[in-house]
Amino acid sequence: MSKQRAAGDPVFLKQQRKRLTAMRSQLMVIGTHRNAERVPKTREAREIEDDAQALAQNEVDENVDALEEQRLRAIERALAKIDEGTYGLSDLSGDPIPKGRLEAMPEAVLTIQEEEARERQQRR
Repeated sequence: MSKQRAAGDPVFLKQQRKRLTAMRSQLMVIGTHRNAERVPKTREAREIEDDAQALAQNEVDENVDALEEQRLRAIERALAKIDEGTYGLSDLSGDPIPKGRLEAMPEAVLTIQEEEARERQQRR
């Protein structure tokens, strides 16, 4: 299958670019709002439990930020692939990514099998 054919039709690519751009904008707005909502530390007397809750919340916030940053990078990569003419092809193998996967996850740059293998490798 040629790269041009695997990349999809122009209407599909335009639709995917629009979806990816909207997803990127939404992630950026959410991150901005969350950062603005974080409560600054005060000098008032606090209980030990308050510190523990703050530490736990900070850990959750950092994990969410890391996941959002990872997703934002994936979205940026997918947009770059549209520009390159390689959208719909795996970054790893060059194999076609099924259209259904791209519709469900427009930012996908790996086939399902490659993604699963990568996740198994990361767990080790």
